[in-house]
Amino acid sequence: MNKYYALLSMMLLAGGTLFAQSKKKAKDTIAPKNDTTQIKKQELGEVVVSASRISENILRSPVSIEKITAVDFRRSAAPSFFDALENVKGVQLITPSLGFRIINTRGFANTTNVRFTQLVDGIDNQAPHIGAPIGDAMGPGDLDIESVEIIPGTASALYGLNAINGLANFITKDPFTSQGISIQQKTGINHIGDSETSAKLFSETSFRLARAISKRFAFKINGTYTTGYDWIADNRTDLNAAANAKLGIAGGPDNPGYDPVNGYGNESSDRKTVTLGGKQYSIARTGYAEKDVTSYNLHNVKVDVGLAYKINDNTRLTYSYRFADLDNIYQRANRFRLSGYVLQQHALELKNNIYQVRAYWTSENTGKSYNLRSAGENIDRNYKDDNTWYADFTKGFNTATSAGATVPQALQQARQLADAGRYQPGTAAFKATLDKLADINNWDIGSALRVKDDMWHAEGQVDISNAISSTFKKQTGLELMAGFDHRTYIIHPDGNYFINYVKGQEYSNLDYSKTGGFVQVAKSLFDDELKLSATLRADKNDYFSLKLNPRFTAVFSPMPEQNFRVSFQSGYRFPSIFEAFSNVNSGGVKRVGGLRVVSSGVFENSYVRTSIDAFQAAVKNDFNAGMSTSAAIEKEKGLLKKNTYTYLQPEHIKSFEAGYKSLFFNGDLSVDADFYYNRYNNFIGQIELNVPGTTKPDSIPYYLNDKTKQARYRVWTNSQSVVYNIGGSLGLSYRLWQKYIVTGNVSYAKLQRTANEDALEDGFNTPQWITNYSFGGNHVVGNFGFNATYKWQSGFYWQSFLVSGNVASYGTIDAQVNYDFVKTGLNVKIGASNLTNQYYYSFLGGPAIGGFYYTTLTLNIK
Repeated sequence: MNKYYALLSMMLLAGGTLFAQSKKKAKDTIAPKNDTTQIKKQELGEVVVSASRISENILRSPVSIEKITAVDFRRSAAPSFFDALENVKGVQLITPSLGFRIINTRGFANTTNVRFTQLVDGIDNQAPHIGAPIGDAMGPGDLDIESVEIIPGTASALYGLNAINGLANFITKDPFTSQGISIQQKTGINHIGDSETSAKLFSETSFRLARAISKRFAFKINGTYTTGYDWIADNRTDLNAAANAKLGIAGGPDNPGYDPVNGYGNESSDRKTVTLGGKQYSIARTGYAEKDVTSYNLHNVKVDVGLAYKINDNTRLTYSYRFADLDNIYQRANRFRLSGYVLQQHALELKNNIYQVRAYWTSENTGKSYNLRSAGENIDRNYKDDNTWYADFTKGFNTATSAGATVPQALQQARQLADAGRYQPGTAAFKATLDKLADINNWDIGSALRVKDDMWHAEGQVDISNAISSTFKKQTGLELMAGFDHRTYIIHPDGNYFINYVKGQEYSNLDYSKTGGFVQVAKSLFDDELKLSATLRADKNDYFSLKLNPRFTAVFSPMPEQNFRVSFQSGYRFPSIFEAFSNVNSGGVKRVGGLRVVSSGVFENSYVRTSIDAFQAAVKNDFNAGMSTSAAIEKEKGLLKKNTYTYLQPEHIKSFEAGYKSLFFNGDLSVDADFYYNRYNNFIGQIELNVPGTTKPDSIPYYLNDKTKQARYRVWTNSQSVVYNIGGSLGLSYRLWQKYIVTGNVSYAKLQRTANEDALEDGFNTPQWITNYSFGGNHVVGNFGFNATYKWQSGFYWQSFLVSGNVASYGTIDAQVNYDFVKTGLNVKIGASNLTNQYYYSFLGGPAIGGFYYTTLTLNIK
């Protein structure tokens, strides 16, 4: 990574030169240093923009919104501003990697959160092919973050896109008003007491340089380079524990069908029912642990450049460029090693107090990344194909039993014989095979992830009231606004992950577009005590009819410090390009998008995989009880369920929300409460369907009992259940003796369904209760500050294609102390995340998270 150190150094040197030159040309416009000896009182006029796309008082926001400022982040005990979002009311963070975390609100969390929109200064920073951001991979760093605004609930009426669960807008510092050079060095240690590895060092070096060259032009440059050792995923719980239970073999390593959570190459596609000694056993290939097929070394680089030009006092033209290069672990239905994964974004914006127009382009290149599951199963198949391995296993079992071995002994000896010549982790042969597979872009025989795509976006909005007259709002009490947006995804088919569905054009670029717009009217009544608003959004996708999203809100403010709000809104989510167009061969399972043009014929002729599993298990048990296979098939064929799911439609939510936000005791105590009720239709998820190799009704059960006589598919479709989601949250913040801040919040979320038979693999994945308590302050004793935060969340059921099961409840303590060397501009912060080092899982299939202990040095040079 030396090239990145050189790049960052050159950028810093160039920026420093401009910085020095500008001192001679322009008067220093840096604001006086704030007095941080006391905590500034919360102002009634604090402004947010995300809730209504216009500047407004946060107390009078028509929907729930959380605003976290740079002061809050500085006070937090979390290692970074992004980590600190975990303690915000109503927010759930999960941790697929030390290199990134995933934000969610109000349920249906997953490691690729396509239902939550993440913006940087209003610009979507998603990775196009997955339709969701990879944490903060391409977002701002600690030195450039000004504030974060989070809407914990649907924002589709104003933002469309994926904002069905919520939205976060990361607002960065203005180079005109936040000038100077900042350098930060974060040094940490993790994996203390980890049975998997020794303690590891973490380093993150960041800089920010910003300067106004003149009254009209300013620039900023940010860079961050991170190295460390990722959290390890090595959960060995047997997912196939019941496979041989009726033969007296419990789950675990002695189970011949053993399938550990983080073992790859022993999943359902790598198992077979084998007749041994007159009994049928579920036998899996041996597979490899995740730690065998990946590197946990983490290397992340991100750089951004911003140029701002004031055309006049009210109009600004801004250009920004963002770059990210990732080497870490990423998870969706499978776990991936990202290597040389590059995201880039160019954005241009023209903005004043009447209108704003914005356009941006994001490109994605997955580099040399690869699928860990495919790597594990294909290393096994590389030294010996499945048919030969199972024949050897059978031979070994028969030889062992003939020599007088017990069944458990015979099963062990059979595996030893079948595994003879198997590549062993750490050997040259193993590494050479892993490297070879990581460059084969077909998951049936390799493991490479080779995706290249682009996203083009243009949007604009106009404040019609200001356009009419600068006094129009005051005279009429009316606020009128309208906006539009257009987005096109351009997929560059790779032949494995995506293909063009048009015959003869399989490798031609594939476009997927959406256009939308909104109008909004707001009216203030009764001397501004009541404010009503109505919004109507329309969106049209290439493959779906026009969809309308209305929003109605009311805010009642009998006094400035007391505000009651209610809202109703509707939201649609169009399928992401992966949900719509995926075309992946993966270990004998074809993963296909849910559009008719991609999956034609699958839905009409298939049977639900869960029913096939139950059918095959019943046939096996009947055989082991002395029944013939054909008789067992005839007996159990009623378990088979014909598929009733169909082609993909947009997801739809109707949401009602009520809330209360207030201040007491001269603003020392703030109270924020909300309640919501959501109704989902056509919830998008995945289902496994198998298509038998015959259409003869009498033969279908026999084909579905034979793994070789059916085609397996994993298809995106819609839930047949209407899903109801209810919840609420309460947050309190109290300023004590003008020095300390005491905060606490609690969030509740509950899933209800009209039916429980839905076979979709996409769960609620959210704790019923999440609580956070914090106490601290800046400059509480001289220049010393501190903070301690306790977080607890209840256990919950996690459901995904990789693994389903219960996530245990856990509680963590974060703490920090800091000291400001005011004269030199240096701040020293010493802290710990998960101070007690109690390892926990934030979700199943992911890594165990332990303590992270760090020191942060931040130097600000004005």
